[in-house]
Amino acid sequence: MKNICVYCGSSPGITEDYAIAARQLAAELVTQDLGLVYGGGNVGLMGVIADEVMRLGGRVTGVIPKALMDKEVGHTALTSLHVVANMHERKAMMAELSDAFIAMPGGIGTLEELFEVLTWSQLGFHEKPVGLYNINDFYRKLHDFLLHTVEQGFLRPAHLDLLYMETKPAKLLQKFADYRPKHIKKWLEVKDL
Repeated sequence: MKNICVYCGSSPGITEDYAIAARQLAAELVTQDLGLVYGGGNVGLMGVIADEVMRLGGRVTGVIPKALMDKEVGHTALTSLHVVANMHERKAMMAELSDAFIAMPGGIGTLEELFEVLTWSQLGFHEKPVGLYNINDFYRKLHDFLLHTVEQGFLRPAHLDLLYMETKPAKLLQKFADYRPKHIKKWLEVKDL
């Protein structure tokens, strides 16, 4: 692994705990010589993690749509910044540049990015690990809901297992390092439903 994509909020959230955790993840990335790929913003948790990786001497690649850059929310002090035409190009480039994905706390944009790469993993479009950085139990109810989708027959347990969840960045990155892709049958491949 060389680069980790981190999805996170353009808001800092209601508690300083989120920013503290973002800095801890930044420190772990730099310690392990892993580059950060993220949405290119200078606001919220996005700005916090990018600033900290840069402050610690790490590598940061931002990918931002031109419309957001024009609103002056783009971070201009990164190792590299790609300005793309739209959100679709942004997500595709972030995925292409990354070897794994972490979702920190965030809003619907973060969730949309998370579910897209998790779906791509389920469908076999990539073989990269995906994880939740579960700060202050932020993702517990989401994980419970995903367990409900398993119980109701809409998600295979093995597909839910594609999503790691940890409260410590080092543990999450260790799971990424130990990750070995597996072929899991999709619903359409199973004839005896």
